[in-house]
Amino acid sequence: MTPKLFHPPHLYFDDVIYFLTARTYGGREIFDTPEKKNILLKSIAQNFNFSQYKIFAWVILDNHYHLLFKTFSGRALSAIANKIHGQSSLFLNKIDNQVGRKVFQNYFDRCVRDEKEFWLYFNYIHHNPVKHNYCSKQDEVIDYSFCSYRQWVTKKGQDWVDSAFYNYPIFDFTLE
Repeated sequence: MTPKLFHPPHLYFDDVIYFLTARTYGGREIFDTPEKKNILLKSIAQNFNFSQYKIFAWVILDNHYHLLFKTFSGRALSAIANKIHGQSSLFLNKIDNQVGRKVFQNYFDRCVRDEKEFWLYFNYIHHNPVKHNYCSKQDEVIDYSFCSYRQWVTKKGQDWVDSAFYNYPIFDFTLE
C-alpha cells in the first residue's frame, strides 16, 4: 500500500510576509552543483521580480530551499511556486538527462505573524548552511554563495547581522 502524501493547505493573502520552504521529491540531493543551484536561484529571482514580491532572505541547499518574502498579490503565490518548480525542473532534468523526473515534492508556506517570527525565520534561513553542514560555523556562511547572508552583511554590516541573531536566537531542534 502506497502511503498518502500530505498536501498542506495554502492561505493566500495580499501584502503579507511569508516563509516558504520546498523540498525535492524524496529528499534527493538534486541541486548538488553550483550550476544547478544557480538554475533555481535564477528562476526564483525572475518570478519574484515579475510578481513584484520582495525577498528578505533565502537559501538554497542540495535538497531544499527556504524563502522569506512579502507578497504583492497573494493569489499569485501558487502560480509563482509552480513556475519556479516547473522551470527549474525542466532545466535540471535536461542537464541530468532525466526527462520527466519529478524534482519537487510540494511546498509549505506560512504567514509570518509578527516581528519576532520574522526575525526567527530570517535567522533560521541564514543558519541553514550550518545546520546542514555546508559550513561548520555561522561566520563561514558569508562564503556560502547560495544564501542571502552575505548580502545582508554587505548591506548592513556584520554587527547588524550579529545583533539579529543575538536579539532573536534560534534553537536547533534537529534530532541526532
